[in-house]
Amino acid sequence: MKAQALENHLAENPVDDEYQPLSTYFPDEEVNSIEVIPEDTNAWKMFFDGAVNATGVGIGEILISPTGQHYPVTTRIYFFCTNNTAEYEACIMGMNMKIDLDVEELLILGDSNLIIRQAQGEWETRYVKLIPYRQHVEDLSKWFKSIEFKHIPQFHNELVDALATLASMMPYPGNVHIDSGEIQIRERHGYCNAIEIKQDVQPWYHDIKRFLKIKEYPEQASGDQKRTIKRIASSFFLSEEVLYK
Repeated sequence: MKAQALENHLAENPVDDEYQPLSTYFPDEEVNSIEVIPEDTNAWKMFFDGAVNATGVGIGEILISPTGQHYPVTTRIYFFCTNNTAEYEACIMGMNMKIDLDVEELLILGDSNLIIRQAQGEWETRYVKLIPYRQHVEDLSKWFKSIEFKHIPQFHNELVDALATLASMMPYPGNVHIDSGEIQIRERHGYCNAIEIKQDVQPWYHDIKRFLKIKEYPEQASGDQKRTIKRIASSFFLSEEVLYK
């Protein structure tokens, strides 16, 4: 009835001759999206994503060098993760790999608006389980000369999402060798695996190597610290002066 009343009103009140109907033609209507292509730089790019489903948790990233080489990486996680913590795990793993490669400039792209906004400092991190992740990302960012976080639509991140989903569904192959690929099992949270290295002190493995070599602890070590060194040293092997894990 409302539609019929509107039609009757328009029919009884025609517009004057100066009226021009709305043009439904748009010159660029075939354009789906517009992206700003940055100028050539020495910055690496990193796409990351996490997948949490009934079969498990997987994370993945694709590292792209300034010359265009793509390096896909995926890892299966064997501890409980929410979607947001899985996204943080993926981001942290990629940042650690970039630090190992001595990358100075990095552009991080992800489809998680929450993670990107928190990393940019635009959104406050209130969830208590995400605070250590947010702090660790901030600490890792200090290793780079230039770092930028950018949010992208999900359909631009489909390849990384596929890697993460594949890792969440694939069982660990045990002793089966896989060419040109590596599957990792992570038993601890990403921010717990951080090791701070200071240039003016001994390397982080000094106490472990010393314990394996001469069975001695640091002079100021407490009982808990001694037990920790002994426990960690059990995962290492010293051959002459070379320390293996």
